[in-house]
Amino acid sequence: FERERISERTKEGLEAARKRGRIGGRPAALTADQKTEVRQMRDEEGRSIVSIARLFKVSEATIRRV
Repeated sequence: FERERISERTKEGLEAARKRGRIGGRPAALTADQKTEVRQMRDEEGRSIVSIARLFKVSEATIRRV
């Protein structure tokens, strides 16, 4: 019973935080403008994923995910 109650309180707290405008989780590594730029560099200019990742100081997986 106590575990259920803890879970309920946690969910209620997260819901209340969302209503106040708080967003949980890790912040995004790239902004929307940076993502657009990465797509352009990768798809149109043909730059390598490694070079783009170094330029933006993020992992190669982040570049592939964009």
